[in-house]
Amino acid sequence: MANTLKILGQSAPSAATLTNLYNTPASTSAVVSSLVVCNRSAVATSFRIAVGPTAGSVGNSNYLYYDVPINGNETFTATLGISLETGKYISVYATLATLTFSAFGQEVT
Repeated sequence: MANTLKILGQSAPSAATLTNLYNTPASTSAVVSSLVVCNRSAVATSFRIAVGPTAGSVGNSNYLYYDVPINGNETFTATLGISLETGKYISVYATLATLTFSAFGQEVT
């Protein structure tokens, strides 16, 4: 088995659009060590982060964070240790199009 530390995904999604941040590739598992949300604007907004079974298929039970407020020009950091098997997704949502999401971790192949 090979372990690769890496940026798993980065996205600056459109406002009010559920967007895939990371999809665990075939024959791979992953450990998400941290998620970072950066508000690039002086205007406060909110965000959501979910771990779902398939692309675009997020239900209420999949949310890790839901409508969390983030002040203008602030950064939110979560240290997690989430394990994902092949085909699992991290999806993100920003109320305004001023947020950048980053996921860092390790892929195991």
